[in-house]
Amino acid sequence: MKQKTRFGVSAIGSFVLGFGFMGAMDGIIFHQLLQWHSVVMNTTREGQILSDGIFHFAVTIAIVVGGIMLWIAGKPTILPRGIRLLVGGFLLGSGIFNLVEGIVNHHLLQIHRVKPGDANAIVYDLSFLALGLILAIVGYIVYRNAKTN
Repeated sequence: MKQKTRFGVSAIGSFVLGFGFMGAMDGIIFHQLLQWHSVVMNTTREGQILSDGIFHFAVTIAIVVGGIMLWIAGKPTILPRGIRLLVGGFLLGSGIFNLVEGIVNHHLLQIHRVKPGDANAIVYDLSFLALGLILAIVGYIVYRNAKTN
């Protein structure tokens, strides 16, 4: 496989892995451990469990696809640069997950909030978005610096 193709597969794989990982963390922390929300709140408990199950299945697929893509890309020729590219793509994917999930589900579709019913619910929602933005920016900087070095 050509180096440029391997680089592209590695970059996409690390992004997808980070996206899926942050989705899994969202599901584990907010849905299961804290039990603050489900993907779809305005339904029966069975509907909430079903929506969470579909969500968890989707992010698990993203984790597996990201891992397979990284495996296909193989070991980078320059290991320190490859690690920086992996970390940058992973953080970028994690941040983009938070931004997409927060903007779409919390604000546009309004199917749930981070902590619905709380007097400070908007603070939780904005903090979720801020974390996503910070992760995406740091990931982009790490990725860009690794790509140019």
